[in-house]
Amino acid sequence: MRPEILQAMATAQIHHRAPECAELYAELQPKLQKFLYTEQTVFLFTASSTGAMEAAVQNCVKKKVLNLVNGAFSKRWAQITEACGVPNEVLENPWDVAFKPEQVDEKLKTGEFDAVTLVYNETSTGLMNPLEEIAEVVKQYPDVFLLVDAVSCMGGVKIEFDRLGLDVLLAGVQKAIALPPGLTICAVSDRALKRAEEVKPKTYYFSFPVMLKYHKKNQHPTTPSTAHMYALNAQLDYILEEEGLERRFARHEEMARMVQAWAKKYFDIYPEEGYWSKTLTCVKNTRGISVKDLIDRLVNDYNMRIANGYGDLKEKTFRIAHMGDLTPADVAGLLHAINEILELA
Repeated sequence: MRPEILQAMATAQIHHRAPECAELYAELQPKLQKFLYTEQTVFLFTASSTGAMEAAVQNCVKKKVLNLVNGAFSKRWAQITEACGVPNEVLENPWDVAFKPEQVDEKLKTGEFDAVTLVYNETSTGLMNPLEEIAEVVKQYPDVFLLVDAVSCMGGVKIEFDRLGLDVLLAGVQKAIALPPGLTICAVSDRALKRAEEVKPKTYYFSFPVMLKYHKKNQHPTTPSTAHMYALNAQLDYILEEEGLERRFARHEEMARMVQAWAKKYFDIYPEEGYWSKTLTCVKNTRGISVKDLIDRLVNDYNMRIANGYGDLKEKTFRIAHMGDLTPADVAGLLHAINEILELA
C-alpha cells in the first residue's frame, strides 16, 4: 500500500450519521461508477467479499442458481448457497480448466435456473474464466442473473459492468485495489434490486432493499468503516486522475507477461493456456522445490512474500501476485530474489 493510502485512513473520524459522512459517500459514488463502467448502483459493505457473495445469492435467486465451480472460491459460492438454503446445482470443472460458454448454455437451456455464480479470476489457481463470452450466453436468457466474484482482479483489469450485462459484481479492496482489508465494493443492477424486493431475503445486514433505502440518502444501514471510505476515496482519485484506468490495466498486463514468461522458462503454469490471470500467476512446481522454504527465505532475507498453493495444491504450486500498486520493477526484484534463492541461471 502506498503511504498516502495509510495516511488517508488516519483521517479524523466522523460520525456515520453526520453530514460529512453523507458527503463522503456521495463523493465516492460517481468515482465507483466510473471505475466499474456503470450508471447503476454501487454498494459498499463493511465486510469481506464472502459477505457480499452471501448478499448476492440471498437477494437474486427466486428459482435455482447454477454454481460454476473450478477452484476454491467458486466452491465457496456453492457452500454459501447451500448454507443459505438457496436451491442450487454445481457444474464442476477440473481446477486447471476454464468454463466455456457452451457449457453454461447447455445448462441454461434446461430452464431450471434464474442465476449463475462465477468467479472471474480464481485466486486459488490463477485462472481467469472468460467472463465476456459467458456473459454473452447469459444475456440470451433474460430471466437469468449473472453474479460475479471479481475479488482478485477488480482494479487490475477492465470490467464493464453495464456493457456486459452483469447483475452483481463484487470485490474486497485488499487485492488489486490495494487497500487494507475490511471493505467490499458491490455493483448491483437495477433489475437485481427489483428482484430483491420480490425475494425478500432472510437477512438484514446483507439485504439489498435495506441497503438501497439508505444508499438513496448517501448512508449505510449500519455503522460503516469510515476509515476505509477515506482510503478508497483517495485511491480512486489516484486511479482515475493520476494513473488512469487504461494505464493501470496496461501495467497489470506488463507485470503478468513478466511473471508468466519467467514461470514458463523455469517451471510451468498451472491453468490451461489462454486463461492465465492478469493479476496473479499460479506456478506449477515442476522442479519439486520446497515451496515453504522458498517463502521463508523470501520473507526473512528479502522482506518479500509469495503464497503456497491453495488447499490440495499446496507445495504442488505457488502463487505470485502482480497486482494493485506493484510495479514492473517490483516484479523484477522478486523474480531476481527467487532466482538467487533457487540458484536459477
